[in-house]
Amino acid sequence: MTDREEELFLSEEQKIKKAFDNHSWAEVHSEESWRVFKIMSEFVEGIDRMSKIGPCVSIFGSARTKPDNPYYIMAEEIAAKLVRHGYGVITGGGPGIMEAGNKGAKLQGGKSVGLNIELPFEQKPNDYIDKDKSIDFDFFFVRKVMFVKYSQGFVIMPGGFGTLDEMFESLTLIQTKKIGRFPVVLVGKSYWGGLIDWIKTTMVDAGNINPSDLDLLSVVDTPTEAVRVIDDFYAKYLMRPNF
Repeated sequence: MTDREEELFLSEEQKIKKAFDNHSWAEVHSEESWRVFKIMSEFVEGIDRMSKIGPCVSIFGSARTKPDNPYYIMAEEIAAKLVRHGYGVITGGGPGIMEAGNKGAKLQGGKSVGLNIELPFEQKPNDYIDKDKSIDFDFFFVRKVMFVKYSQGFVIMPGGFGTLDEMFESLTLIQTKKIGRFPVVLVGKSYWGGLIDWIKTTMVDAGNINPSDLDLLSVVDTPTEAVRVIDDFYAKYLMRPNF
């Protein structure tokens, strides 16, 4: 175990032990009050800055994807196409697919937004975010609200737990009609195929979702197809991306 890994392990152990500690009301009140104000401040800053950016599409995907990976290259191309079609691009602000999305938007002169989350590893803002559109968050749930509230569509590139969390958050809010039925596009049929099959054969068969819920997402293989899904969606409703 490296020194960094040992440090993270001890930190995690302390968090677990702290959950079982007894605290006085004064301690609880003081700590939780501070937390509430911190959460409020993140919401206020996020809403204040994001409300000015105009129509955007969020691109989700792994922070671990390298620049020579085909999906990195595809994410960069998707972002560039989105900008040329009138959208800005929002990412999680970090490396990998997030960097690719910001890079594609930035190099095309479009709006490049980064919603960075402070983590002990993997995450630091990439170099392709507009300086006035880089926002840091401590709380994942505040950050996810910003993704959903200010996006006109979602492009899901291959990723891990975080990507799945963002994808299912979007689908859940659409399914329950808490937000509009914005397009959700999964890129990479070979990557997502097993998950889609499981949803069809397990979740649908168990009655946990309706067969029609599968219509809430599209699965494609190319940047052109991904952007076309979003364009076709707004064309169907006779809307332009700058509504």
